[in-house]
Amino acid sequence: MKKKSIVWLPFVIAIAIVLGIVIGYRYPQTHTVKGAQQGVPGNKISNLLGIIETQYVDTVDIHGLIEDVMPQIVGELDPHSAYIPAKDLQAVNEELEGSFSGIGIQFSILDDTITVVAVVPGGPSEKIGIMPGDRIVEVDDTVFAGKDVVTNDKVLKKLRGPKGSQVKLGVLRSTSPEMLTYEVTRNDIPVNSVDVAFMVNDEVGYIKVNKFGRTTYTEFMNSLAQLKNQNARKFIVDLRGNSGGILDIAINMINEFLPKGQLIVYTEGKAFPRSEAISNGSGAFKEAPIVVLIDEWSASASEIFAGAIQDNDRGLIIGRRSFGKGLVQNQLPFADGSAIRLTIARYYTPSGRSIQKEYELGHGDDYEKDILNRFMHGEFDHPDSIKQNDTLVYKTRLGRTVYGGGGIMPDIFVPRDTTGITPYLNEAVNKGLLYQYAFKYSDEKRHQLSEYKDYTQLQKHLQGEPLLDEFTAFAASHGLKRNYKEIKESGRLLTNYLESYIARNIIGDDAFYPILLQEDKTFGKALEVLNENKGFPEAPTK
Repeated sequence: MKKKSIVWLPFVIAIAIVLGIVIGYRYPQTHTVKGAQQGVPGNKISNLLGIIETQYVDTVDIHGLIEDVMPQIVGELDPHSAYIPAKDLQAVNEELEGSFSGIGIQFSILDDTITVVAVVPGGPSEKIGIMPGDRIVEVDDTVFAGKDVVTNDKVLKKLRGPKGSQVKLGVLRSTSPEMLTYEVTRNDIPVNSVDVAFMVNDEVGYIKVNKFGRTTYTEFMNSLAQLKNQNARKFIVDLRGNSGGILDIAINMINEFLPKGQLIVYTEGKAFPRSEAISNGSGAFKEAPIVVLIDEWSASASEIFAGAIQDNDRGLIIGRRSFGKGLVQNQLPFADGSAIRLTIARYYTPSGRSIQKEYELGHGDDYEKDILNRFMHGEFDHPDSIKQNDTLVYKTRLGRTVYGGGGIMPDIFVPRDTTGITPYLNEAVNKGLLYQYAFKYSDEKRHQLSEYKDYTQLQKHLQGEPLLDEFTAFAASHGLKRNYKEIKESGRLLTNYLESYIARNIIGDDAFYPILLQEDKTFGKALEVLNENKGFPEAPTK
């Protein structure tokens, strides 16, 4: 036997044993596999496990063994199949379902204390009087503060809970000499997937979508309607950083922009015959110019959206090459409340290309390093560094060339913007000092700043304040020494971050994004294209 085979044999046996555990213990015994025979490996492994359980010298924790090894089994498949333990399933599902049960606050941990950054409008906390800037120091009559006590996970476990249940909070407020006590009744809290929608100018509307969940289509349509009522005729849809979600939601959203009879996406797998999604012509924005923004973290449903727009020559894609996830998962529950998200098919854009990047079974670590490798090879800075697969060439409806084999390549490449990036800025960001100062400034001047209801008025006020000087003094007191050369070089970005964070603390995301995007080169390119009426692709010249 070859040495390589000897090395792998114990591993193969281990996998086979655990598969037997899954077959023998996870699935109800009343279910039988069609065509199963007495001598098939699954039955043999189940018999072996039965022998171990009844005759092995020590007691074996079968359940614990399953929980330890299930992720390893699934890890030997593609990088996107995953095992979800029962304890994690609710949190995982909440991201897509669009709501969870809690008290309705956005919080940050500052100085080892839960600090309320914002309250959800109409939520349980707002109704009883909890305010931005409050410090939660007690939960159910127990002190809840300190470095070893307060972590994001622990806070979520304390504050979230069954709908209708109550939690008692002890709150410190700058305007009160004594601790305030509130009893909050938990309720459903929406998880928004559209961060913001606003008018950039008289005719361009901007929408940022952070995921494709159960409520995303409704949120998206409400945002489009809101912008249309403000006379928007052209649209920027920002999918940067959007890792995907539910396929059908993306299909419904794309349908709004396509004329009848155009292919949106199709899926196909070993056990799943080809299934196509075709636009039905009912969309309300079939003729509006559209630009889609993507980056290296745009994946899955985001790539379906961008691919459908690109392959149908419906609009322009601007940014950097997307992640490259073209695999479809189906979530299958187990009786104990856990689940597996199993890849069952691949999806293909209208031109017929699979945009799934290459992977090897069982080599998830190498797959995860792909983004880092792309960065190291200079792909984020130079389009020439991107190696397209010349054997996977496809054509859009107009005959433009697109490539398969690894993400969506934008029609207009915009490199990452390194202007103003210095070690001083990086350290300020990495240590959270910009955010901390912005919150401190907002908290101390909340009453005065709350008079501004519009981000343009608030920003104008902030531009008259010595924010940068005050921040550098604050940063120095927290261990970041002044470097005047780098501070000057990064001045515009530092100021932009500070104004954005303060605006978010006072008004919310409706103020945060319009200010932050003022220094965003990709957004700026999209706006330039639409302002020059160049939002539609052109057929290649012959």
